[in-house]
Amino acid sequence: MAKLLLYLATILFWPFFFSSGPLGVCCQSNGVGRGVDGSGEGVVSVNGLSAIGRTDPDFVCATLDWWPPEKCDYGTCSWGLASLLNLNLSSKILLNAVKAFSPLKLRLGGSLQDKVIYGTGDAGQPCTPFIYNSSEMFGFSQGCLPMSRWDELNDFFKKSGAVIIFGLNALNGRIPLNDGSVGGTLEFKSNAAGLIRYTVNKGYTIHGWELVELEPELVQINMRQIQSHSSRLSMKSIEVALLGFSLVLAPGGFFDANWFTKFISKMKPRSLDAITHHIYNLGPGVDTHLIDKILDPSYLDGEASTFSSLQSILTSAGTSTTAWVGEAGGAYNSGHNLVTNAFVFSFWYLDQLGMSSSYDTKTYCRQSFVGGNYGLLNTTTYKPNPDYYSALLWHRLMGQNVLSASFNGSKKIRAYAHCARDSEGITVLLINLDGNTTTKVFVTSQNAFMFPDASKDGNGKPRRRFHHISRFSRTLEYKRDEYHLTAKDGNLQSQTMLLNNNVLEMDSNGNIPPLTPIKVNMAEPITVAPYSIVFAHIPHFYAPACR
Repeated sequence: MAKLLLYLATILFWPFFFSSGPLGVCCQSNGVGRGVDGSGEGVVSVNGLSAIGRTDPDFVCATLDWWPPEKCDYGTCSWGLASLLNLNLSSKILLNAVKAFSPLKLRLGGSLQDKVIYGTGDAGQPCTPFIYNSSEMFGFSQGCLPMSRWDELNDFFKKSGAVIIFGLNALNGRIPLNDGSVGGTLEFKSNAAGLIRYTVNKGYTIHGWELVELEPELVQINMRQIQSHSSRLSMKSIEVALLGFSLVLAPGGFFDANWFTKFISKMKPRSLDAITHHIYNLGPGVDTHLIDKILDPSYLDGEASTFSSLQSILTSAGTSTTAWVGEAGGAYNSGHNLVTNAFVFSFWYLDQLGMSSSYDTKTYCRQSFVGGNYGLLNTTTYKPNPDYYSALLWHRLMGQNVLSASFNGSKKIRAYAHCARDSEGITVLLINLDGNTTTKVFVTSQNAFMFPDASKDGNGKPRRRFHHISRFSRTLEYKRDEYHLTAKDGNLQSQTMLLNNNVLEMDSNGNIPPLTPIKVNMAEPITVAPYSIVFAHIPHFYAPACR
């Protein structure tokens, strides 16, 4: 059966693509990797008539956190000097890594954001650093962001072209109660307004301000407090009138359908631009079965319910609020060395990008850009880890319009596609979780017989089904760009990624290497090697959704 599908794909579908021009594809997660197992062959069927979702142009986002060097998990201190307070902003490597995205969206925040005061002079207390204290929430005392450091950060953001989302200390003073809710003083204090005033007066551009960082132990905040806090989310009763066109985001917590439904219902109309949630679906970083989970398609499929539920909640509420993943590190408590910062993690990461975008998620922020064991960059050297290149390829190749697709073949193949970014046609992403099988994949169209010049002849009469087969030889004139990602020496825990069998590494001047594709005849299937990832840009693919 699989061979028959491939034969039909070759002689029947490809000629229609080329006779008509570009098309687009993307997969919904609940249809990924379904079909015949172990065949080594498969077909991605795409519907390019309309988009099933649309992302922000800067969909790929990463975080910068507040954690001091003393932040340790499971006996390992993996943050080093990666905090917003001590990151080496003069590093050329760091600057080039951000600039390569043109732009990269950065979300500044994390667990300690509500324990940060801003040294604007109106906090009524000295501006002192975080101090480790095991009796304090999250293990640290209150810390401070000096305005001199805020100036340095904004200078770096301007040079790098980064788009900034800042998590405010809107719940400074909260304390967890025995019943799982949060008590204490929940006030949007003048200190936050002072930072906003300072920022505006300095002419710094902040794309969005995020309120509330709800960690797992605090997510059961009671609804009376939500309603009280939501009255301030209108942002019109405080200094935020100075923000101009900045976005307002909340709540920055783990997704719970009932909680998020109530939270959205308490929001004033047009008070919230984006609802943010966190994803650490692989469990604790100390888990020794992380790789098994990453390579299990059924486990990966489990997160689809989160994206689907949130999409349904927003649709039912009739709100203009959009969905963002505000923080996603996969494995919580700083990740796991040689897993969440190694090649194998790109399987999870790219699958998350594909799955979330197909449920109309607008932005996806990876924890972290640098810091912990899940940074896109090495915490010490700032040199890119494998996921950095995965993120950069996505950013450069996958456009905003998300297209529906289904895969018929091995369950170990994950398939997604979008309209191509700043180019004709589509880009297809294929992820092979099978370490033993090379899979040959054809990309076909769900609407192959709906192409304008394929359905009717020159006199406007319907064509016969096989009209274009005689022109199949023309497909040899067309080529696509392919980007094959593999681990060095086939080691999934390697921190070195290969692109088309070439090592990806910065040059001696700290420049990001070129991401050069190979050219492949369109008549050939896409060959997906064991434990590999392939981006394929198909320019000659008819897709009205991509116009």
